[in-house]
Amino acid sequence: MTIAQIVSIAVFLGMLALVVSEKVNRALAALTGAVLLLALHVVPFDAAMGHVDLNTLGVLLGMMLFVAVVKRSGVFEYLAIRCARLAQGHPWRIMALFMILTACLSAFLDNVTTVLLVGPVTLTLCRLLNLHPVPFFLAEILSSNIGGTATLIGDPPNIMIGSASKLTFADFLGMNGPAVALALAAVMIVFYLMYGRAMEKCPRNPNVVMELNPADYIKDRRLLRLSVGLTMLVVLGFVFHGALGLESCVVALGAAAAILLLSRTSIEEALGQVEWVTLAFFTGLFVVVGALTETGVIAMVAQGIMGATGGNVFATMLVLLVGSALVSAFLDNIPFVATMIPILLSLQASGMDVTPLWWAVSLGACLGGNGSIIGASANVVLADISKQNGHPITFAQFFRVGFPCMLLTVGIAAVYLMAHFPM
Repeated sequence: MTIAQIVSIAVFLGMLALVVSEKVNRALAALTGAVLLLALHVVPFDAAMGHVDLNTLGVLLGMMLFVAVVKRSGVFEYLAIRCARLAQGHPWRIMALFMILTACLSAFLDNVTTVLLVGPVTLTLCRLLNLHPVPFFLAEILSSNIGGTATLIGDPPNIMIGSASKLTFADFLGMNGPAVALALAAVMIVFYLMYGRAMEKCPRNPNVVMELNPADYIKDRRLLRLSVGLTMLVVLGFVFHGALGLESCVVALGAAAAILLLSRTSIEEALGQVEWVTLAFFTGLFVVVGALTETGVIAMVAQGIMGATGGNVFATMLVLLVGSALVSAFLDNIPFVATMIPILLSLQASGMDVTPLWWAVSLGACLGGNGSIIGASANVVLADISKQNGHPITFAQFFRVGFPCMLLTVGIAAVYLMAHFPM
């Protein structure tokens, strides 16, 4: 190995260690690694910037701005109260409907945004019905990560994979959608067996929920109508962006510009709600992983994978699915996917059909986030909300529920992929 390869590996592992330890902000860790590689001339500046995926950054920025405006209408609180009324105050039905709502919202919004919107409403309903909120929070965390797997924009790893592989929104929905539906149904059955049957025996007062008026939660009716109309256009834009010859970031940024202009929302206010730390983390990460590509480390790893699986696509698919899930259960799936993308591109350049491998990494990395409380950002955020309100969720408590559910959903994904891509 060359000095440049050793340094690039050392910086990558150091950055990963800092991210996992959570003692240093992950954006700071990634940017420090990027600057270090540039300062040591491991990778030229122009080459490093060439590895920064502007399409991924654009999608994230556009959707953050869009959601920052849409949520001011109160539409998400309205939907949550609607679900509670539809369940007629029945605890298990509320849990089931909130799982479906969370999964559907996560398919089109950032997972963290989804749990930030659904969590407080869940807490309010649990207080009204005198229910313990932790089972509801656990259900919503798992549903968020499962639902985010379904679409191109549902989870950052999918945005990255779509940008690198040129797979469209329709491709993701068509391929991952059925697997996600099966996985969500399986987890709902598990939660019914664990919590639902006991909830059915709980005394309840449905009038408490039925007296809530969803219309009271609408803060701006004009913005609500505008949000619904533009959301429909955004979905259509993502579905047909491939046919239109547009990158997905053009759709996301266009939607953000349109809703800001039409709603007359202050751009300063919207920009203030953008998760700049996340965007900074992605930028630094792209440079650090790009250095591994430039120095030839990624090519070496790709050759190692081909050697281990004998170049067999079926075997490689299953190895990547399970490996992605297990790694993503304990490490942030974004650095992992950022590392895997150039490996798959290298395998593709060697003549291997990597289409099944893209789906294996997507399903494994996204579903794997349910393996532990640190497996995905949404897990940590909703656990913090629960703790702040007097209901801490420990690592062991989450692990006992999340890890078996993760194994179950990954098993479903494995059978699904084997049916689609047989030996």
